[in-house]
Amino acid sequence: MNAAVARTPAPLSFSPAEVEQIRKDFPILQERPHGKPLVFLDSAASSQKPVQVIEAMDDYYRRYHANIHRGIYHISELATEAYEEARAKTARFIGTPCAAECIFVRNATEALNLIAYAWGRHHINAGDVILTTEMEHHSNLVPWQILAQEKQAVLRFVPITSDGRLDLTKLDDLLDGAKLFAFTAVSNTLGTINPVQHLCARARSAGAVTVVDACQAVPRMPVDVTQWQCDFMAFSSHKMLGPTGIGVLWGRKELLDAMPPFLAGGGMINVVKYDSSTYADVPARFEAGTPAIAEAVGLGAAVDYLEALGMVRIHASELELARVALQKLGAVKNLVIYGPGIDHRTGVISLTVGDIHAHDLASILDREGICVRAGHHCNQPLMEKLGVPATTRASFYIYNTPAEIDALVAGIETAKRIFKIA
Repeated sequence: MNAAVARTPAPLSFSPAEVEQIRKDFPILQERPHGKPLVFLDSAASSQKPVQVIEAMDDYYRRYHANIHRGIYHISELATEAYEEARAKTARFIGTPCAAECIFVRNATEALNLIAYAWGRHHINAGDVILTTEMEHHSNLVPWQILAQEKQAVLRFVPITSDGRLDLTKLDDLLDGAKLFAFTAVSNTLGTINPVQHLCARARSAGAVTVVDACQAVPRMPVDVTQWQCDFMAFSSHKMLGPTGIGVLWGRKELLDAMPPFLAGGGMINVVKYDSSTYADVPARFEAGTPAIAEAVGLGAAVDYLEALGMVRIHASELELARVALQKLGAVKNLVIYGPGIDHRTGVISLTVGDIHAHDLASILDREGICVRAGHHCNQPLMEKLGVPATTRASFYIYNTPAEIDALVAGIETAKRIFKIA
């Protein structure tokens, strides 16, 4: 190799040509809602799917659909192999050497509820503290509310600063007496990137078990649970190019091994008698019934796709889009952006425009082919904290372009003219 070539570093962000090539893998981007090019800016809710994922699932249904772990015949063995290969890929993707630590569930919501039921109900007692934050998605709040009410435990919250970051000045006091600290790695509303490794270390020193909602982190940045040193982590396939209907609970094996089943039935048992049963080892113990086999195949294909692009480059490209969006949206009069600056956020941007309701703004943008999310984003307490009923949220991913940010800004200006806002 030429020495000069060898010293040339690979670019971090995807080039315009690379993004155009990526976009060709997503059939839905050829759609024209209302006769306009589709501008999809709602990947924080659910990302689009590349043809590689669609074809992998189609191939499963066409060639080797069968139930897994039971059939003593060829296509069942193929299905079992594909299912467990998806688990191994997922484990590698998040940095764990133990594939059995990855439990396939329906979604991150089920994963968090599984922890609350199978771990929380056996370790949280009256007077114990459950710590979470003021920026949590309902899925990482309501299960702990129910658990606290049931066990007469105490809920505490890490507050947020005026710019949408966690205020850690009194974290040690908040962790005093805490058995559990559940927090998001990346806010689904503010885009805030939280210092996961630091938070886990502080919690560990206080004797608290950590639960990380990584739904917005795993799709868009390198994640390594061995570096984070968390105890549990949850994320969903559908936000990382994979299908709906499958998510992942990762947990330290010694914790999972000590937990009772969450759901009971076929597949999660060892020996069943009329009056008692013994349970299978992890991960089967937590995967009762026929699992989402095709969806696991799709998740495995999504992991392959993301790894081929490289998570470092994916993160860099999204940050570049976020930087452009913050600059251009920041120049729009009467527009308020919520959350921190570019050094502490990812490509999830919530905003309000004058007194235009978020739903009205989203409807006007839809007429221009632009898909954004409007509402409370499963963050009702956070909306109250921000003093707004709802926000409009644009979120960027690997297939978005600066031209689509221009389209978003133009759509917002159209809405301002309709509502006569300067």
